[in-house]
Amino acid sequence: MRVAALFSGCGGLDLGFEKAGYEIVWANDYDKYAVQTYNLNMKTHAICADINSLDLNEIPQHDVLIGGFPCQPFSMMGQEKGFNDTRGTLFFRVMEIVDNQKTRGFPPKVIVLENVRNLLTHDNGKTFFRIKGELNERGYKVYAKLLNSADYGVPQTRNRVFIVCFHDQEIEYEFPSVIPLEKTLQDILEQEVDEKYFLSEKIKKTILSDGSGNYFAKSETDLSIARPLTATMAKMHRACQDNYVTQNGRLRRLTPRECARLQGFSDTFKFNVSDAQAYKQFGNAVTVDVAYAIAKSIREKVDFNND
Repeated sequence: MRVAALFSGCGGLDLGFEKAGYEIVWANDYDKYAVQTYNLNMKTHAICADINSLDLNEIPQHDVLIGGFPCQPFSMMGQEKGFNDTRGTLFFRVMEIVDNQKTRGFPPKVIVLENVRNLLTHDNGKTFFRIKGELNERGYKVYAKLLNSADYGVPQTRNRVFIVCFHDQEIEYEFPSVIPLEKTLQDILEQEVDEKYFLSEKIKKTILSDGSGNYFAKSETDLSIARPLTATMAKMHRACQDNYVTQNGRLRRLTPRECARLQGFSDTFKFNVSDAQAYKQFGNAVTVDVAYAIAKSIREKVDFNND
């Protein structure tokens, strides 16, 4: 079960498939710091390069193509430009890879894509309709569903769209069943935390404010299920946007290790980048537990030994 991974980041989606018994034979990302973390942990090292600059003939044959293609063009946090944003057009680069593999005689048996929840409704559903159409034209049967990380074992509310596509039209697929959540945010907290993560009295007033003007949201701390981690956590948004916890009577932000845990990365997962880069990588990552559940559910449907 050979996997080629696109937009790998620090490896959340890839690690889920690897844990389910797949072999990552090729991976790519353009962020040098994410690739640094990826290569520190994964068996197969990722290529650091712009996907548009790659020679597609150098991507090896694979059974499964996976990738969380850039979400900013479809995100409610961005300007929602969709395919009018150059990052949005990277979906079509994915299709070029599929076409190249097909021309060489081995189209992927399965394609797994991930993106923000807004992808399903962007431009009144036209964007997803186009994506599904492109996949259908290439002979793929398409399934899509919004999955929440909190439904797969980690205490983080993180809703993401997963698109699972099969070249075998006879396959009837169901997304993995929900797993009861047994942990809370408090269960994954570190006990010994550096002083730098605690908030000063001065900044705490801003962090705990409920907003002003046209933007108002109630600030809450010490949640049992964390808010969605974001790539910009290093900026320390208000408590109505980011996660803050009380420890020894003092308020603090989450540590990078805690963010890793909230994305399903084990404590054996290593990173030697700055806090800002670590927050970005884990904020952008696909939750490992969700990826693992999907990877296992695909194995139940596809005979990878029948070539």
